[in-house]
Amino acid sequence: MEIFLHKFSELFSQLGIPNDPKSVRLFIQTHSPLDASIRLEDAPFWTAAQSDLLREELLEDADWAETIDQLNLALRR
Repeated sequence: MEIFLHKFSELFSQLGIPNDPKSVRLFIQTHSPLDASIRLEDAPFWTAAQSDLLREELLEDADWAETIDQLNLALRR
């Protein structure tokens, strides 16, 4: 089994969001803290396509799941 470790910035790229360090910080600051009652993939700031990508990757426990979990934690701080 291969293990893939993706960079945080690569997830932003996959989601079609600017992925330079300043943009990543601004995104997290803008959308934090995400209420504990809202699942990450159901957050209102995602497009339908972004939400679907997050949901699929998490359901399949795909190689992006760990990086998505990191984003989830960053948005809840």
